[in-house]
Amino acid sequence: MVRAALTGGIATGKSYVLARLRDRGIPTIDADAIVHEALGPGTPATHAIAAKFGSEFLNGDGSINRSRVGAKVFRDAEARHQIEAITHPVVWTAIRRWFDALDGPVGVACIPLLYETQHEGEFDFVAATFCPPELQLQRIVERDRLSVDAAMQRISAQMPAEEKARRADFVIQTGGTMADTNRQVDELIIALR
Repeated sequence: MVRAALTGGIATGKSYVLARLRDRGIPTIDADAIVHEALGPGTPATHAIAAKFGSEFLNGDGSINRSRVGAKVFRDAEARHQIEAITHPVVWTAIRRWFDALDGPVGVACIPLLYETQHEGEFDFVAATFCPPELQLQRIVERDRLSVDAAMQRISAQMPAEEKARRADFVIQTGGTMADTNRQVDELIIALR
């Protein structure tokens, strides 16, 4: 089985590409979805984050207030590393179990921080999404309703998208039309198979 990873900078089209892969019958798993679940009410990660940073980071239902935590971690690198130390082991355990249980020729894990966590060696193939930096910034501002400064904080908290694309085995340029991106997804599927 080919263990493939999909990575890329924030707002470079990873979710879109992952959905297209799923639509075409490729088994996928998403690190962001794992984190979202891990930050739900009553989870070990939620308890650990609340213990470290305080109950003001909890929603009324006991889940983590992601926007409040996001505002903190993108201003404070030490806080970001502390949160990652709690969430990353959860993510990697889930991804490894998923691949171990997968019965098929290929599986794709979407992992935004693949290179930052230095786990690329666990994969046979890495694809990266990429778009021009000005489009990446525009997408974050519009999607997340953030100021340009807040969007830039999020971009600078990750390895540059250009570097991720340079290291990848396959790059999907997402700055064009959806049809262009879809064509590249089809090319990626051929490469994976």
